[in-house]
Amino acid sequence: MVDAALEAPAIAKAAVPRSALRKAMQRKSTIAFLMTLPLILLVVLLVLYPALYSVHLATLNKSMERFVGFGNFLFLFKRETFWMVVQQSCIFAITAVIFKALIGFIVAHFVHNIPSRGQRKWRGMLLVPWVIPPAMSCLAWLWLFDPSYSAFNWLLALFDVGPVPWTGEAYWARFSVILVNVWIGAPFFMIMYLAALKSVPEQLYEAAAIDGANWWQRMWYVTLPMMRNIMAITALFSLIVTFANFDIVRILTAGGPIDRTHVFATWAFWIGIQGNDIPLGASVSLFMVPILTVAAVFILRDINRRAGEMS
Repeated sequence: MVDAALEAPAIAKAAVPRSALRKAMQRKSTIAFLMTLPLILLVVLLVLYPALYSVHLATLNKSMERFVGFGNFLFLFKRETFWMVVQQSCIFAITAVIFKALIGFIVAHFVHNIPSRGQRKWRGMLLVPWVIPPAMSCLAWLWLFDPSYSAFNWLLALFDVGPVPWTGEAYWARFSVILVNVWIGAPFFMIMYLAALKSVPEQLYEAAAIDGANWWQRMWYVTLPMMRNIMAITALFSLIVTFANFDIVRILTAGGPIDRTHVFATWAFWIGIQGNDIPLGASVSLFMVPILTVAAVFILRDINRRAGEMS
């Protein structure tokens, strides 16, 4: 009897953690965390660790044997080429995102107004530029821009227009890389905007039509407000990807002519890998972080403000 009385509290104490664990496992948040744990570990391994290691590299000298602090950044700030790359990266990313958003918005409305049976075919065809690996697309565009047998120059010759140095002059080279980026990325905007359009309730359009709103007023006061958050998130995601773009510039121009099309990724590769100065290349790539952070803060602040207004 005495032993049973002593064992009862011990059993009760052991049951408490088990019941607490059982309750925790029954929570949706706990289940969601456990299901996303492999992805979290993958992100830590493939994203967080390389990012922290690049910060460590940026504080070393060229031989990676001595700590120099912000010495690499101070050296970059004194180089005119660095500020030219900053300017070119901003022009490249912002211009490309604006045109991708405009083209994606127009094409999404075109597909949205097609009868349901034909939408699948059009969606499939319009997604081809985004589905094809960018390296293969860039090689095809490189042949189109080739100075010797350019298909574009052949078409211009039919109208008695002289050949265009697509990748030989700074202006046309910048135009070419932006054009290819827009061609590859516009379908992503199209499919995101198309999903947002299908989520807009038809009752809103019917109410606006009863109030006498024309097409432009329905677009401005119904469609755009309902799509605003999706448009902002899509633009932010595309801005991050475009800023970090490497393959288009690398394949089409390799940063030329005379560094006039270099962006952060290609110049960091040229300095770090080809120039054998990995710490300085890491410093160049890290300079994207504050620029993208500022853009993300403004875009996410607008999204949160709008969410607060709707609630």
